[in-house]
Amino acid sequence: MDIDGLERSIEDNTRLLKEHTPSLGTEFESKEIAYQFYNEYGRIMRFSIRRDYHTKSKKDGIMVTGKFVCYKEGEKDKQSEMVKQPQQHTRTNCKAFLYVSLDRELSKWVITKFDDTHNHIMHLPQCAHTMPSQRKVSEAQSINMELADAIGLLLKASHDFISTQAGGGEFVGFMREDQKSYLRVK
Repeated sequence: MDIDGLERSIEDNTRLLKEHTPSLGTEFESKEIAYQFYNEYGRIMRFSIRRDYHTKSKKDGIMVTGKFVCYKEGEKDKQSEMVKQPQQHTRTNCKAFLYVSLDRELSKWVITKFDDTHNHIMHLPQCAHTMPSQRKVSEAQSINMELADAIGLLLKASHDFISTQAGGGEFVGFMREDQKSYLRVK
């Protein structure tokens, strides 16, 4: 990459980060849009997110708050120590989160709390597509998967074909395990 290309890339990343950094009072039309906003911020900063909890109003049952956390929030399950082949520990008790509340007067979701304190190393940029919250199967890809499955193409060959169409594995947006799960559900 030449110097001009590197400078443009740094400027683009700086602009993206400025547009997607959460700040108190930011409003969203829905809780799902707030989730997508935080997920995009996580992609830029190279961490995965997940939904932690939400609360509903006791008066009318409408959802009024939601909390999104870093994928590494929490601690490992004590039961996992009792199994013969325990899985790799992914939880580090990370404290990063985004908390949104419904403003009933505006009918909008508002960021009311935000903490960006991580206690772990972030993903490498070239591995961002493997983070759980970033993996998505597009409609076109799902059609290709179903067609490949219908004609009896092996999972690996099908995934390789989709990767070639996308321009490489990092541009696919999902992993082979996601494809396997998708086909199992279908």
